[in-house]
Amino acid sequence: MIKVRIPTPLQKLTNGKAEVECSAKTVAELVDVLDKDYPGMKDRLSEGGKIRRFINIYVNEEDIRFVNKEETSLKDGDAISIVPAIAGGSWNSTSSQLAASSASEYDYI
Repeated sequence: MIKVRIPTPLQKLTNGKAEVECSAKTVAELVDVLDKDYPGMKDRLSEGGKIRRFINIYVNEEDIRFVNKEETSLKDGDAISIVPAIAGGSWNSTSSQLAASSASEYDYI
């Protein structure tokens, strides 16, 4: 089995589980399996068959973007980490107005 660490924002889909186990041969298949077991996961992780640009996936601490992306091979015993990117920056009154008006648009993670 493959162990998948689930980030806090996605744990609402896994009934609060921080780690789940599953079997898959590639990262793309893993996303499909996760979505089958935890509906809504695929929409949050990928778009058009590609991992969303603000989602980082690591296989045994190796970033899949530098391996074979969605076609990165998986095997029993692998540890997968799903890490949503976190953006920073300055905060001002315009930022707070934007956040208040469009927060629901960014609620897919």
